Amino acid sequence: MKIYKYPKKELWGEIISRPRLDLTKLNETVSTVLADVKKRGDEAVKEYELKFDKAELASLAVTEQEMEEAEKLVSKELNDAIVLAHENIHAFHAAQHFEGKKVETRKGVTCWQKSVAIDRVGLYIPGGTAPLFSTVLMLATPAKIAGCNEIVLCTPPNREGKVNPAILVAARIAGVSKIFKAGGVQAIGAMAYGTESVPKVYKIFGPGNQYVMAAKQQVSLDEVAIDMPAGPSEVCVLADETANATFVAADLLSQAEHGIDSQVLFITTSEEKLQEVQQEVEHQLAQLSRKEIAAKALDNSRYVLVNTASEMMELSNAYAPEHLIIQTANYEEMVEQVVNAGSVFLGAYACESAGDYASGTNHTLPTHGYATAYNGVNLDSYCRKITFQHLTENGIREIGHAVELMAEAEQLDAHKNAMTVRLMNIEH
Repeated sequence: MKIYKYPKKELWGEIISRPRLDLTKLNETVSTVLADVKKRGDEAVKEYELKFDKAELASLAVTEQEMEEAEKLVSKELNDAIVLAHENIHAFHAAQHFEGKKVETRKGVTCWQKSVAIDRVGLYIPGGTAPLFSTVLMLATPAKIAGCNEIVLCTPPNREGKVNPAILVAARIAGVSKIFKAGGVQAIGAMAYGTESVPKVYKIFGPGNQYVMAAKQQVSLDEVAIDMPAGPSEVCVLADETANATFVAADLLSQAEHGIDSQVLFITTSEEKLQEVQQEVEHQLAQLSRKEIAAKALDNSRYVLVNTASEMMELSNAYAPEHLIIQTANYEEMVEQVVNAGSVFLGAYACESAGDYASGTNHTLPTHGYATAYNGVNLDSYCRKITFQHLTENGIREIGHAVELMAEAEQLDAHKNAMTVRLMNIEH
């Protein structure tokens, strides 16, 4: 990792930059696979599963028998933990229900909104180096609350053609409709275009590697909506002299173990704390089962020593992190200054892992600086707001002439006439 001590603002661009890859060849590969899936459907998906996941599949759909087998393979303790997390996630997202109010903008002119669930959504759940069954809860729970009629899930199988049992158990608890054994680009293509087995969905949710992200962005251009543009996972930790170095190091490493392209940014006002955290990271890293992955991620990471708390916060806002942890004595004051972040964790005991699994907030969040414009997945992500309006004769009298004038000024005669004929009708 690289250490910056009291950097001038000219260096901030370098500090907040993310790892960048040449995606030219990747995008070519992705577009080829997508086109093949669009053309050949299930047959293409199965071939790519054999090629990329080494799984020879007779069928893509997960059967009821496989669901029952999975329930026997998951321990009661883990099942109870999944249920607890689901309850908290459900409680948090159920509180986000939208209630539209009718507004009379002028006498006789009433406008309102109605929230309507997306009929069919697709969830992508990574299952490679880390089978993210927690993401099933994060994506399917609000979809179910929103009222989506069909919740389709795709996840890669192992070499024996089996899906991780915890993923299947979480899917049943959260109310997933259909589950398919498909990973990577071929899964995104199957949900975007539809195949003989996999239904075409209207919006795709879920994280993934660079190939999955590229596939989501490509299909979003003309076929289907996506939750958000995203990239490798990241965290920014802000700490002062009161911070617990052991906690900070654990938070940094919990993010670094996601993948070699993950990134951590540590910003502090204490040089002593910077040194303590460095030492603690090295100590904890050696004990991790995924230490090789975490070590490579740390190569993309930065430690920054700044002068003041306000400078610390300003740099964080410039970075716009996916996860922001504020471990300072005055975190309640600092949180008021947060402008750009996906999800914020306050105080010594609010570790990112809590939000990743069971506090109730959603862990599907904008990365790569997209927190400047996007929010994480929430109940609204699964809904559309349809606007309604009703005009009476009084309403026409109130706004009719203004509409005529504006339409005429834009040289849209038919627009003007649509109002004029109504004005003439009520005047006779």
